[in-house]
Amino acid sequence: MNARVTVTLPEELVREIDRHERNRSRFVLHSIQRELDRRRREELRRSLHSPHPESATVAKAGELEWFANLPDGDEGLVAPEAGQAVRWVPGQGWTEE
Repeated sequence: MNARVTVTLPEELVREIDRHERNRSRFVLHSIQRELDRRRREELRRSLHSPHPESATVAKAGELEWFANLPDGDEGLVAPEAGQAVRWVPGQGWTEE
């Protein structure tokens, strides 16, 4: 469902839009979508750099629960018979044993 919105723009800007796009509404729609996407990405970036204190508490609780449910030792994490044994060799990377 669409809503009609009236926007007042300077004439020179409207002429510039008309030079690039026949459908002004589509141009404005795409421009607004790009700007909103940009703002959402910026908000996410800001949130990742300065998380809310409560989110750190929740994340820590989830991490502790995850660690508590891990099996003892290495059993259960990897099935040795299911894959190829590899080892890390400096300068070469992972190599098959």
